[in-house]
Amino acid sequence: MAKRLIPTLNRVLVEKILPPSKTVSGILLPEKSSQLNSGKVIAVGPGARDRAGNLIPVSVKEGDNVLLPEFGGTQVKLGEKEFLLYRDEDIMGTLHD
Repeated sequence: MAKRLIPTLNRVLVEKILPPSKTVSGILLPEKSSQLNSGKVIAVGPGARDRAGNLIPVSVKEGDNVLLPEFGGTQVKLGEKEFLLYRDEDIMGTLHD
């Protein structure tokens, strides 16, 4: 059974990008390599409202690669996959190639 989570307000659903554990040639990499704590945005909420009732949209969109804080986020498990749910202001930035 497939499930789809649509975040509420200004929340963002992120799938964490795990660094590879070994190279193509088979060399094992240490766990503490210099990889960024990053993830891919899976779903975003519509945004929050200010005091006047105006919608403040979320600053990221589905498919963006984002820089995540080292701690925080709420773990969500859908089927066999694990995701993290963050508020928009907790995401540190977007990553571009």
